[in-house]
Amino acid sequence: MKIKANELTGAALDWAVAKCEDTLLDSTLYEYSTDWAWGGPIIEREGIDLTRISGALWDATIRGEWTEDGPTPLVAAMRCYVGSVIGDEVEVPDELAEVAA
Repeated sequence: MKIKANELTGAALDWAVAKCEDTLLDSTLYEYSTDWAWGGPIIEREGIDLTRISGALWDATIRGEWTEDGPTPLVAAMRCYVGSVIGDEVEVPDELAEVAA
């Protein structure tokens, strides 16, 4: 199922990041959008800029070319990363798309 990059959450977002990182493995738990040990290195490596827009909204920009927002800095950054690598929409497994809906 296709999901817009700016709507990815939870397991679907983490799966999409793993796809971008070329680290997809069956039955692996990814925590890119919830654990700084996973998402932080990507933010640093890709030079993703984070800005707090309001108390519960963050904006992430990568190379001044792609911007996404999210409820946490990690979610915003990972959405931004996925969008910059894959584009506006991501094809995710149906079982993950259902969880994200």
